[in-house]
Amino acid sequence: MAITLQPPPTIKLPGSGNARRVLAPESTAPSTGIWVALAAITMTFAAFTSAMIVRQGSGNDWRHFAFPIILYWNTAVLAASSVTLQMARRRFASASADIGEHSASVLRALYGTLVLGCTFVIGQYAAWHELRAERLYLASAASSSFFYVFTVLHALHVIGGLIGLAYVISKLHRGILRLNTLTAASQYWHFMALLWVYLLLLLRTRI
Repeated sequence: MAITLQPPPTIKLPGSGNARRVLAPESTAPSTGIWVALAAITMTFAAFTSAMIVRQGSGNDWRHFAFPIILYWNTAVLAASSVTLQMARRRFASASADIGEHSASVLRALYGTLVLGCTFVIGQYAAWHELRAERLYLASAASSSFFYVFTVLHALHVIGGLIGLAYVISKLHRGILRLNTLTAASQYWHFMALLWVYLLLLLRTRI
């Protein structure tokens, strides 16, 4: 019985005269690495959460302050970025032998995620600026210290995710992007969005 081997799907990038192949995943290394990283990040934020709860209950000097309203808008922006990235992953995963017309939409969704992610970081900076305007700095009070630690540490991880997205986009432009690489980037990004929702609720109830 003859066996017919099907070639991997191709993708025609905007401005490119030739179709390029969408490479199938070869290993689970990117996904495994992401899960290890997410476990480490989870433990880090869990440790800071425990430290904040203990510190708040250890004395009567815990200072509450006005919660920056812009953080709610930042949450909506980060949630929207997760939606656009998931759209990009699904479109890429459903690639068929003739996907030329879909390549532009994948890139638009990825660039949209990149822009929204940068907007989130800028919004976080605006929140820090708002606190500084109220003379609330890292060392002003225990509550403000934890606020800065949580939000800055999370923003740094988001910036790391933005670098990863830029890497994904560059591989797509070169026609060598694998689905497992995009999936790993998506898992990390969605985790950052969920982590931020957790931090928002934590800070809102404790600060």
